[in-house]
Amino acid sequence: MAAEKHEFQAEVSRLLEIVAHSLYSDKEVFLRELIANASDASDRHRYLALTEPEKAGESGSYKIALSVDKDARILTISDNGIGMSHDELVENLGTIARSGTGKFVSQLEGEAKADLSLIGQFGVGFYAAFMVADNVVVTSRKAGETEAWRWASDGKGSYTIEPAEKVERGTEIKLHLREDAEDFLEPHRLKQIVQRYSDHIALPIVLLGEEEETLNSASALWTRSKSDITPEQAKEFYHHVAHAHDDPYATIHIRAEGTLEYSALLFVPGAKPFDLFTQDRKHGVKLYVRRVFITDDAAELVPGYLRFLRGVVDSSDLPLNVSRELLQNNPLLPKIRKGLTRRVLSELEKGASAPEYLEFWENFGAVLKEGLYEDFENRDSLLNLARFRTTAGGDPISLDTYLERMKPGQDAIYTISGERIESLLGSPQLEGYRAKGVEVLLLTDPVDEFWIPAVASFKDKQFRSVTRGAADLSKIEGGEDAKKAEDLPKSGEIAKLIALFKLTLGDEVKDVRESQRLTESAVCLVADSGDIDMRLEKLLRQHNQLEQSAKRVLELNPGHPLIRQLIEQVGTVGAS
Repeated sequence: MAAEKHEFQAEVSRLLEIVAHSLYSDKEVFLRELIANASDASDRHRYLALTEPEKAGESGSYKIALSVDKDARILTISDNGIGMSHDELVENLGTIARSGTGKFVSQLEGEAKADLSLIGQFGVGFYAAFMVADNVVVTSRKAGETEAWRWASDGKGSYTIEPAEKVERGTEIKLHLREDAEDFLEPHRLKQIVQRYSDHIALPIVLLGEEEETLNSASALWTRSKSDITPEQAKEFYHHVAHAHDDPYATIHIRAEGTLEYSALLFVPGAKPFDLFTQDRKHGVKLYVRRVFITDDAAELVPGYLRFLRGVVDSSDLPLNVSRELLQNNPLLPKIRKGLTRRVLSELEKGASAPEYLEFWENFGAVLKEGLYEDFENRDSLLNLARFRTTAGGDPISLDTYLERMKPGQDAIYTISGERIESLLGSPQLEGYRAKGVEVLLLTDPVDEFWIPAVASFKDKQFRSVTRGAADLSKIEGGEDAKKAEDLPKSGEIAKLIALFKLTLGDEVKDVRESQRLTESAVCLVADSGDIDMRLEKLLRQHNQLEQSAKRVLELNPGHPLIRQLIEQVGTVGAS
């Protein structure tokens, strides 16, 4: 059978060029990426052996083997994990099968093109092999199948696939190293890299030769006590488990004992993943039972608003043969989830006063706010973690800080929502509040429209939108009065103009009234107090969840020259 020739997906071709030419200084990480992939393959075969032993075949002892051929300048990395079929080789090595690839590659091509932290975010660590190799050959036989396949490429736009001979299941990767990468054929260099990046891998990594040498400690890091884990070990374990290259914002080590026993090593990433808001993304916390991998998609382990977490949870109380389907109904999972959630939120609260917390909030605040809507039990903790930009400018502030800065006589937390901060700051609905020196929260995340009605208040202070309902600022002390009574038209005069507007506009508006919030603009539209807020209505209509728009209230500023002129004209017409 002749070898099949395939063209790389367009994004992959561009990615390979970037990886090969722009990440040269970090080239040793290729070995970390290939070892991490081999470890994952072994984890998946362990799970297959539990759930479908007829497909898995003999389990044996798992290991990752390195071997060198200095004369041919070939470094080989092999494993006896689950292996790949023909179609999986095409899907895993010929395409980037996640959404957003165009954005990903465009970011690599821009200012961030040399930022290695972007590579791991899309699961494309395999392509790091082309930093050191001018030809890569992958031979793989999937567990449960008799056929093996060979994938080969020089990384310049195409690859071939053909049948191969391979007795054992698993994957073998041969790297034909470039001349400037010959140091990766030296045993001491390989040992140095493995011990630096992959010492925590929970299966042996061996160097083949006259004598087989194990290069790592092969101890599952999460099973050790916190005092036995160095910051460097924790960081490299994060790189492995998250397939990421940034440094974690926080490391959370948990060991629960008593009626329910489990251990966890969790990480809050330092950078925001590209797929944080894509619907088909997987959770990043892996579930183990007594050090045996079960799944990396256990959505039951952590709530959706903590989906940015990466790490491992290992329970000794779950049955070893638990399936992904049975997880949904296992009564222990909600208890583990509850303990993990409380601990993570507690750790975040401890660090919330540090300057770097604001960067964390910028990355993940919009996700955490989903919990304000979904998780009543932990709502107080989430409200304490929340930070908001305001009309006062400066860094985002906590709700406690907002309360401390409230004006005498102010009885509510004022908010305004929209798509962009700049647009919100120019909203006419803010004019009266600005004149009084009242600070207003600027809300730009779509989730704000849902958690605000659900929460309703913070420490007995109601959340109140400045674009909804009548604005009564008379009780608030300080600042400048929006209008001076002696400078305004008499109530009877503006009443005639209001009546004319109502008659002219008819059903186009719900009401017309004198505004207490405008100081500079002539008019504005607001939602009535019992109606849906304007931005929420827009969001619902965009998703076809609302058929008919609510009519709005038109407010007139009697102090504005245009409105004054209209009042005079109405008076003149009435007098004649």
